[in-house]
Amino acid sequence: MEPIDFRSDTVTKPTAAMRRAIADAPVGDDVYGDDPSVNRLQDMAAERLGKEASLFFPSGTMANQACLRTHTRPGDTVLASADCHILRAETGAAAALSGLQIKTLGVNGHVTAADVSAGVHPNELHHSRTPLLALENTHNFGGGIVLRQHDVVEAAQAARGLGLSVHLDGARLFNAAVASGEPADTLAAPFDTVSICLSKGLGAPIGSLVAGESALIAEMRRTRKMLGGGMRQAGLLAAGGIYALEHHVDRLSDDHANAARLADGLTSLGATILVPPETNIVMFDVPDAGRWLGGGREVGVWLGLSGPGVFRAVTHLGLGASDIDEALRRLAKLAG
Repeated sequence: MEPIDFRSDTVTKPTAAMRRAIADAPVGDDVYGDDPSVNRLQDMAAERLGKEASLFFPSGTMANQACLRTHTRPGDTVLASADCHILRAETGAAAALSGLQIKTLGVNGHVTAADVSAGVHPNELHHSRTPLLALENTHNFGGGIVLRQHDVVEAAQAARGLGLSVHLDGARLFNAAVASGEPADTLAAPFDTVSICLSKGLGAPIGSLVAGESALIAEMRRTRKMLGGGMRQAGLLAAGGIYALEHHVDRLSDDHANAARLADGLTSLGATILVPPETNIVMFDVPDAGRWLGGGREVGVWLGLSGPGVFRAVTHLGLGASDIDEALRRLAKLAG
């Protein structure tokens, strides 16, 4: 029985057409800036996000951490949305690599201007500096919710008025753009730096990018090298990202529709949907979580946990509507 894998949209595999693009990619040494495929991908990302330049990274965690390091110095506190990825899912890297503390704001990923103003530390001897606000769109552990753009703009304005820079963890920013109908560059506009992930809903095998002003990106290139992210003939990886940006953005709406289809079906099986799905993430719980966690593997439906008794199911490029229906048929065996 072929498993139906909802653990994450990172489990996608390159399509046949993407594999051909990877195999045919022109390459060079990217540490010297000589890889034409990497350079093309970076130019594409900067244009899509409305920024001067961008930089290719092997992972989203490295991309975010390079941004944090660029905007701060050791001992600083970063203001970030509650349950953000940089705090929950990056292995304490902000503290370990850059000597930073994370102070969380808001509810379920939403942060207001009032939250920012209240969160900034007084400029006194006893307090750490708070030079950076970091938001996340879509908000992973909030159930893939899309940030309200008017709140984002007001929060960023409040941060800048208080002397802070603003970073966006936009790992699933194109999901937010497709779901909201707002162009990606509009969603990215309030931020000094924006990271995007190619290996989630976009279906590339590896890679993330950071976009921002040219001077910031030039400084980040040094930071990337320091963190071990200097890659050589990385055009083979970049080609997958180029293909993803050219072919896999609009189809994200299919993943969103499948998430809604899954949520409806889970409800009929007795699950409680914790956050109405706006994009490709379904957060839910069931009366017998232990049975579902172990039994899911037995019936060939792979689920992830977001917290104690809280399941996270993520739809993606590898799953169609028929897979959703088959998964629900299999899960019905656990609900009976």
